[in-house]
Amino acid sequence: MDESTPFGASEPPSREIDSFKRRLLEHLVHTVGKDQATTTGRDWYNALARTVRDLLVEMWMDSTRSTYRGDVKRVYYLSLEFLIGRSLMNNLLNTGFLEIARKSLADLGLDLDAISEEEPEAALGNGGLGRLAACFIDSMATLGIAGYGYGIRYDYGMFAQEIEDGWQTELPDHWLYNGNPWEFSRPEVVYPVRFYGHVESEVDANGRVKYLWKDTEEIMAMAHDQPVPGFGAWTVNNTRLWAAKSSRVFDLKRFNQGDYLGSVRQQGESENLSRVLYPDDSTSMGKELRLKQEYFFVCAALKDILRRFKSHHDTWADLPHKVAIQLNDTHPSLAVPEMMRLLMDKYDLDWDDAWNLSRRVFSYTNHTLLPEALETWPVALFETMLPRHLMIIYEINRRFLEDVRRRFPGDEALVSRVSLIGEDHGRRVRMAHIAFVGSHAVNGVARIHTELMKTTIFADFYKLFPDRIVNKTNGVTPRRWVNQANRGLAGLVAGHVDENWPANLEEFRKLVPLSEDKAFRKRFLAVKLANKQRLARLIESKLKIKVNADSLFDVHVKRIHEYKRQLLNVLGVIARYNRLKDGGKKAKNMAPRTVILAGKAAPGYHMAKLIIKLIHDVGKVVNADPATNGRLKLIFLPNYNVALAEKIIPAADLSQQISTAGTEASGTGNMKLALNGALTIGTRDGANIEMAEEVGEENFFFFGLTSDEVMERREPGHYDPRQVIASNPELARVLAMLDEGVFSGGDRERFRPLYDSLVHHGDWYLLCADFADYMAAQDRVDKLWSDQEEWAQKAILNVARMGRFSSDVTIMDYAKDIWDVAPHRPAPGLGAALSD
Repeated sequence: MDESTPFGASEPPSREIDSFKRRLLEHLVHTVGKDQATTTGRDWYNALARTVRDLLVEMWMDSTRSTYRGDVKRVYYLSLEFLIGRSLMNNLLNTGFLEIARKSLADLGLDLDAISEEEPEAALGNGGLGRLAACFIDSMATLGIAGYGYGIRYDYGMFAQEIEDGWQTELPDHWLYNGNPWEFSRPEVVYPVRFYGHVESEVDANGRVKYLWKDTEEIMAMAHDQPVPGFGAWTVNNTRLWAAKSSRVFDLKRFNQGDYLGSVRQQGESENLSRVLYPDDSTSMGKELRLKQEYFFVCAALKDILRRFKSHHDTWADLPHKVAIQLNDTHPSLAVPEMMRLLMDKYDLDWDDAWNLSRRVFSYTNHTLLPEALETWPVALFETMLPRHLMIIYEINRRFLEDVRRRFPGDEALVSRVSLIGEDHGRRVRMAHIAFVGSHAVNGVARIHTELMKTTIFADFYKLFPDRIVNKTNGVTPRRWVNQANRGLAGLVAGHVDENWPANLEEFRKLVPLSEDKAFRKRFLAVKLANKQRLARLIESKLKIKVNADSLFDVHVKRIHEYKRQLLNVLGVIARYNRLKDGGKKAKNMAPRTVILAGKAAPGYHMAKLIIKLIHDVGKVVNADPATNGRLKLIFLPNYNVALAEKIIPAADLSQQISTAGTEASGTGNMKLALNGALTIGTRDGANIEMAEEVGEENFFFFGLTSDEVMERREPGHYDPRQVIASNPELARVLAMLDEGVFSGGDRERFRPLYDSLVHHGDWYLLCADFADYMAAQDRVDKLWSDQEEWAQKAILNVARMGRFSSDVTIMDYAKDIWDVAPHRPAPGLGAALSD
């Protein structure tokens, strides 16, 4: 294959182009109902998506039949978020139809890239958690593991972010407004989901006590399927999302009486359940809706899973050999009591048999070390909404604590800490405890995160179950994040690695010697520059700000949160601004830099929103000052999503991963950026540590406190940020500018909460403690940037050594160590990788 030709870009035969074109035009007429003379870009997108879906479905049916014939074990991935992103280009690449589609459209005078921009984004997730779920379903399909993703088909996904005078505002993101051509609605796959009511008991003919959940309210869960092809589409898996439907759609009697709103009230109230991703839970109604969502999707998913199992198997003993269920964070934890309810109340198993089966089926992934992020719900809410489940949780807890007391007699403090019911701030159900006790395996998502789980949030459980906690470091799919997002890089590596590298990222190891090749480094830098020029055009189009594509693109893109320390980045920008204003040696040694941030703040998170406002206010001053012309720009790109990430990440030179050590579980943005040739400046947190081990610490810019040092500083009396500030004139000057309103038009109160959090309220995330080392690391970045040959060499080594962080590797680890499944129909090129 020619070096400039990425996978899937070879010239397709004319007969295939003609066949594809014929299908496309048939869909334009018969599905979209348009003549070529009146079509819009959206019409062409819909016709194209239907054409690709037809081809994909044929592969999907073949894959599904093979799964049933082989009676293979299935993996069910339960996640409240699936950040799928756009599907068109991903499906074209994985099925091998990209160039056929491109040439077919070109023959019709159309541009594939322009048409692909018509696709709305399925933003059914908030960030890393949802994107990880999407990567994992993709990897299961590539590896040939029969998998299902289960979630909610939100009418409105993650909000659309707009910036008004520097402030974030939230708008509904109605991604379904024009329909979703990739999905199959399944009105025949509908399950009732019940809430409220009360529980009665009765004794059956065999003398067993049976529990009856009566007088409930009912909402219907209707399935919508979206096929997910692996590389080569040898296996096509399914993401099944549930939409809420009313069991009573229309009250004709009320309508005829003139009560028009009342006639559809029941429908509206029911369907609100799947309306919005993460409804605001600051009110009692919001909390109720959020808990309803969590039960709604696990109830429907488990009914679907057990129906499928029972239709092909006669004995319950086979359940753990045919079904593995992964709980992605605590949101699906209600699956544990729901499985027990179904096995006992519907299928008549006794407690011991049901518990044995249930625990062997479930495994749980933890994604946070922040105690406040571990979900708890008021017992009173459970009593009202899910009374049968509360009974089951109480019984799980009784048996569990009985065992704890037997093993550790007299240690009532331990009993209290591990109980599924917390008593500290009112009686609350601890969802993470339910997931832990109800699973046979619990995993962290980076080595340091997993070790900290054992010593912090789950220290007591580790004492009780020392073999249950395992590590499974996260990964990202190279199909989307290189083969799709960075076609220039895909073209550059073609001819140097096997053409099936998207299914075996270890192939990139062959690039290591090329880091010493001056000609290859030159071509690598040319690809990077082209990506930067594309992003520069986007920035100018969206923000009317011109940036220098030859400058260092310093990228910090992720959810806005205090622990992720976007504020530290901004303080560093202000310090660099001051250096430029002052002139002198430090200014002379600074590389021209464009600092690019993007990310959304939770609607109710005032401090995060204030950080976004600060970024804009600092940018307004810095970008307008002649002293910074061509030397420093501060950019915030609004409405960060997967599509925008696909444009930013390939253009990044530097990746900021600067969370307070011990707070970031893993991170996956760090992996995507490094895989696309960005060097990392970061703390020893999350997956940064393992990444540096792979690519070499000499190709990383580490700084800051370690997690042990962070914990030591947080001990009472061990850290006073005011002493640090007093000893660092550069930091003191930056904070004084905040205090004096330099960036807020003299308004000294606008950023008072940020200033006070650092100076007077303990600096919990230790920005001041890490500031000097952060600036020193940035100085090392500047020095290396001045030698473009060495920079390119290190960037190539980052790309070449990231194979371990393919989500395929992560999924194979889950498959072997947790799920006990084997690949059934792997993608071509995986033979050697799977045997390792």
